[in-house]
Parts: sequence; C-alpha cells; structure tokens
Amino acid sequence: MGRLAIISAKGLLPVELARAVPDALVVTLKGVDHDQTGPVHEHQFEKLGALFVDLKSEGVSEVVFAGAMSRPALDPANFDDFMKANAPRLTAAFGQGDDALLRLVISFFEENSLTVRGAHELLEITAKTGLIAGPAPDEQALADAAKAAEILSALSPLDVGQGACVAAGLCLGIETLQGTDAMLQFVGQTDPNLRRAKGVFVKAPKAGQDLRVDMPAIGPDTIHNVAQAGLAGIALAAGRVLVLDREDSLKLAEDLGVFIYGLEDL
Repeated sequence: MGRLAIISAKGLLPVELARAVPDALVVTLKGVDHDQTGPVHEHQFEKLGALFVDLKSEGVSEVVFAGAMSRPALDPANFDDFMKANAPRLTAAFGQGDDALLRLVISFFEENSLTVRGAHELLEITAKTGLIAGPAPDEQALADAAKAAEILSALSPLDVGQGACVAAGLCLGIETLQGTDAMLQFVGQTDPNLRRAKGVFVKAPKAGQDLRVDMPAIGPDTIHNVAQAGLAGIALAAGRVLVLDREDSLKLAEDLGVFIYGLEDL
C-alpha cells in the first residue's frame, strides 16, 4: 500500500484526517478555501495533469477528498494537456449537476491508477444506530423524522439537497444550494403559530450519491443551529452521515438538550 493524499477543502474533516494520518500528502486547490495549518502542495484544477505527476512522484496510490468544496470556476485558457483532452467530458458533466461532476473527477483519479477512499474508511466518525447523544426522541419526533426522510427520498432524483425539517408532519424547510445553516436559520424564523411540535432535522445522502467524496456531515455548528431553530433534535442515516469533531459535538448536544439519533432505514 502506498501513500495517502488528502485533497483538502474547508472544514473540520480534512484537518482531522491530516491529524490521523500524519504522513499523508495534503493537497489544496488554488482558489478553494481550506483550514490546513501544516505544509501543503497547492495545485490548480485547470492543471490536473500536473497534480497527477506530483502525486506519483510522492509515492501516492490512494486519495481521499475532504471538506466543503464549491463547484470550481474553470478558465479553459489555463487548461493543461490533460484537461484539454478531457474538456468534452467536463462540459457534459457540468450540465448534469454536482453528482455527475463528482463522478467524473473520481474517474480522472481512478484512470490514473489512484484508489479513491472515503473519509469514513479512515476515521470512525459515522453516525451509529440508535441514540447517539441527548434525550431520547419521543414518538412524534420519530414520526417527523420518518416524514422528513420520505421528503428527501422523493426529492433525491432532482439533486436538491441532503436535509429537511419536519414538525408535526409538516415540512418546515428543505436544504437547497444555500446549505444546512441557511435552512435552519429560515426554519427558526417560522411563526410559532404554525408549529404544533418542535420538529426534527434529518440528514441523509441522496440516492446514488458517492459517499467516498460526498458523504453528508454534521458538526458543532449544525447542533448549535438546530437548537437555535427550536428543533428537538437531529436524525441521521446510520453509517452514511459523518459526525465531525465528535467529542465536542456530542457534548454540545447533551448541553443543549438536542438529541442525535441514527436510523437504519433512512
């Protein structure tokens, strides 16, 4: 087995990975924010050919993608030979949504004899089944979680988002391009007269989502924002959602009285 490379974007996960695998090569992309404080190899998305040469020269055989990375703004004038040769595939993927683009990026790495690993294969940070932290959810909360899961399942083919909030069977919010925090802020502004229960936030991957590069995640900020939105807790797809900064996240949930619960059938 060769060396691991961490393709690092912003957030806790790539930092946790770098800490857990200290001999890993940390790679950042120009124009993409990150939180790494140690040495990194910076590359450009327009010049993936140079990245592959660098990885092979460093003895890398496995890569893991980690962190929040927005769709890159590409300038074809800066493409290297590899990117020029694959421009038609890129153009097609850009027109099909984020999932198609991620699948194409994975194929680029695999075609260069690099194995793509998931962060969940390297760290024990996925949600477990049952109560993870906080008070046990009541029957209403579990029913609301089931309804939110049903909503996410129905929307999954449309590539909308990975989260939804439901209270007393009524949908309070659906995660869209703006992300989880924006949705939770919106939910918190709901007229109390429209809420017959506190409600639940559910996070689950979309159907067919490649969890090696795009596994949903929660962390302390999510838990704080769930509490601020007045929700009772969080239900996660067991084994398919990451709980980042786990120790602090679970303590915060306990302190705020917010449950975190893993469901097998999400």
